[in-house]
Amino acid sequence: MRPPLARRTRHRLAADAALLAVAAAFALPLVWLALASMDSEAGLSVRAPGSPTTDNFSAVLTDEITFTPMLNSLVLCGSATVLTVSCAALAAYPLSRFRSRFARPYLLTILFMTCLPITAIMVPVYGLFVRVNLIDTMTGTVLFLATSQLPFSVWLMKNFMDAVPRSLEEAAWTDGAGRLTTLVRVVLPLMGPGTAVVAVYCFALMWGNFFVPFLLLLSPDLLPASVTVFTFFGNHGQVAYGQLAAFSILYSTPVVLLYALVARRLGGGFALGGAVKG
Repeated sequence: MRPPLARRTRHRLAADAALLAVAAAFALPLVWLALASMDSEAGLSVRAPGSPTTDNFSAVLTDEITFTPMLNSLVLCGSATVLTVSCAALAAYPLSRFRSRFARPYLLTILFMTCLPITAIMVPVYGLFVRVNLIDTMTGTVLFLATSQLPFSVWLMKNFMDAVPRSLEEAAWTDGAGRLTTLVRVVLPLMGPGTAVVAVYCFALMWGNFFVPFLLLLSPDLLPASVTVFTFFGNHGQVAYGQLAAFSILYSTPVVLLYALVARRLGGGFALGGAVKG
């Protein structure tokens, strides 16, 4: 027996109100960013600026505060993302294509490794990097960031790779292609949305990572934007909220642009229609 119409209406209104409350909780910080970035006397309260100005953006658009740290972040996160996606594809391929009694325990171990807090291993990692002369180097930080994102990336990549029919690879083998050529020219192009998901996921997490570069990079000219955000916090509790809001908008732009570039590809699904015909 279906509940009365009035009760269903109340339930729907309650659900809509709860969703609106959650949306408002997420939207309020974004509104504060937009308003505070245009306010020369911004504080923690959400208020419209009395006289909107772009002075906050002018103050942070310098080589020391924004341009150099943003370039460091792009180099750091971009290199680590490319390395992570490449290694994840190579590791996921045998897990997806070969049967083994150790495949499931291996995948469960990978999934367990994603639950380990990265802060728990930073002390031994720091000691290791000091011994092998990788401390305060972009190369060492890129390697560690890629390694920290690799377990879950392999898990994701393997699940996406399972959706690509093996018959397409067999057709490529018939034409004389090797497994590596098949992976690069057949499998990965067909699982483009999956590769894009892994890339965006890795880049976004690395872009917002503060703790790893803060410990592994010591030179100020190597620090990424996620660390130099401390520039806006004074020694006695004084915070330049307006400049912090302006810098935060600039800092989030690359991730938003990356998602916008791949959004159509993410929603396109796997382009397998008609590929197995004939």
